[in-house]
Order: sequence, then C-alpha cells, then structure tokens
Amino acid sequence: MQGMMDALVKREDGKGLDLVKVPVPEPGIGEVLIKIHKTAICGTDVHIYNWDPWSRQHIRPPMTIGHEYVGEIAALGPGVHDYRVGQIVSGEGHIVCGHCRNCRAGNGHWCKFTKGVGVDRDGAFAEYLRIPETNVIAISKDISEDIISFFDAYGNAAHTATMFDVVGEDVLITGAGPIGMMAAGICKQNGARRIIITDVNDYRLAIAKKMGASQTVNLKHENLEDAMKNQGMVEGFDVGLEMSGNGAALNQLLKSMRNGGKVALLGIAGPGTVIDWNDVIFKGLTLQGIYGRKMYETWYKIIAMIEAGLDLNPIITHRFHYTEFEQGFAAMNSGESGKVILNWA
Repeated sequence: MQGMMDALVKREDGKGLDLVKVPVPEPGIGEVLIKIHKTAICGTDVHIYNWDPWSRQHIRPPMTIGHEYVGEIAALGPGVHDYRVGQIVSGEGHIVCGHCRNCRAGNGHWCKFTKGVGVDRDGAFAEYLRIPETNVIAISKDISEDIISFFDAYGNAAHTATMFDVVGEDVLITGAGPIGMMAAGICKQNGARRIIITDVNDYRLAIAKKMGASQTVNLKHENLEDAMKNQGMVEGFDVGLEMSGNGAALNQLLKSMRNGGKVALLGIAGPGTVIDWNDVIFKGLTLQGIYGRKMYETWYKIIAMIEAGLDLNPIITHRFHYTEFEQGFAAMNSGESGKVILNWA
C-alpha cells in the first residue's frame, strides 16, 4: 500500500501534538497493516501531549503516538497466514524480543527488551498501523468497537484486578481513573464481596460507583476508616489494588490491609516515594508489581469477561473525530472524563 495518511505526531520538544501527513507504512515479513477505526486516549498519551518529565526522558520525536485502538486488517506482509484482510483486530502494545528467559518461559510481559507501540516506535493515532502478527488480537464483531478501542487499558485493569483471588473478598482500590473504574467492575463481576474505591475526584468516583463499587470515598472530605465501619469491616481489606501512583494513597492502602493481605501495584510511584516497610513485614503482606498485560492470557480473560456480561460502557464519556483531538486531550486533562475515544472513519 502506497500513499500518505493523517497521523498525530509529537514532532518536537514541547506541549501538544501535530496532525500531519506521513507515509503509510508497508508491512514487512511477519507483519500486518491495520486500518484504524477508533482509538482511545491513554494516560501515557496525555503525559506525552503535556511533555512532562517522563516524556522528555523516554520519547524521541518525531513519533506517531497512541496504543489503544481497534481496526481492520488492511494488508498482510509476506509469511502471514493466520489472519485475513477485513478481520476486526486490536493488538498487544508491547513488542517483545521473543528470545530472553521471560519470553521463552511465557512471561513476555516481563521482557527486558520490550518496545512500546506509540512510545518506542510509531503508534496507532494514525489512519494505519503496522505491527508484528504475533501482537495481533482478533476480536469478535459482536463486541462494540468503542469498547475494543480501549482493550489495552482494560487489560491493565484486568491484569491487576485478577492477580489475586477476589471471590468473596473485600477489595480496596486507590485511584478512580479509568483503570480504577474498570477494576471496580472487574472485581464486582468476579465475585468480590465489598469494593471501596478512593480518589479526590467526585466525577470519576461517580463512574466507579456505576461500575459496581460498594462505596466511594473522596479523601478531600471523607474518611476511609468511616467507610470501612459503614461496610461492617473489622480486620481490613483482603486485596488492595493501587492505581493512583500517589504515595499517600499507597501508604493508606498498606495500613488498611488485613494481616496476610495481598496488594497489586499498577500506579507508577513518583520519585522518592516512601512506605513504612514494617506495615509489610508485620502484616505479612504480599506486594506484586504489575506492568502491562499477561501475554496473552489477559487478552483471553478480558474478551471472556465481556462475553460473560461485564459492561464497560459507563467508562466512555467523550467521543470526537480525530481532527478534534485537541478537545479530546482537553477533556482528559480536565479530570472530568473517563475514556475519550477518537473516531478515524
């Protein structure tokens, strides 16, 4: 396929993105070309748009960004036989080496040599995306493309929320961004007894409530201990899901766990974050760091949970055409949003 296409590109240092024409990529051996239908804006994309310290350290302009998407296969590179043109797909955003110990053990999500789509190589905020066939995820047309567009983020939430058994358990989620909202729904679907979620944003807490949280706590004017008493809790939470990256939230979570509790950590902690390690030692807590999704077990689980009835529609709050991307990023930066979807049709 030849020609030019529209793409959202971080062209140089500084805030913002540019909508520009770039060449349509050619799929090489073992690669596919995907015609993008819809994309969703991730927190990582907002970091890159805002050009924060993390972005300045990791992104090398010019770079087409974006890694949450749904589309159809437009072309197959040489040697690709397991997919067909027109098939609805999304894709795993971590392109791994395939040769290191973790990759060969089936733990590709821990590959030391991962290259991120839209971070280390050109991404999905464009009319076409080229990725290896090993990263393609075929998805039923019965699932809404709006929902599929943020399966990457949903996978992060699911990897975190399914790390430990939540059946009949009391779960604390710190951080009610889109990942925390989805985690509330996943825990509810999977049989958690009580789900309490904390944040400082009433707009997002309200969505988390719709997703199945038993109680929400705005830490600006509400108290977690009061919520625990209100829910009849005595010993503390069985499972903790840290989604905020906020040091104070992490410390409150650790202090609110029962002895023997289990904690999954997805939020990216800021520099210098300190915890009281005696909370971990004397309570016998298990802490598990989470990165990305299990390749590819999490993809199987997230599709299965949708088919079993998990409804993620309350998460979607804004839809824009890709030419209106500035409005999409403004909605994300406002904090008054869930998932923001860009339509590339």
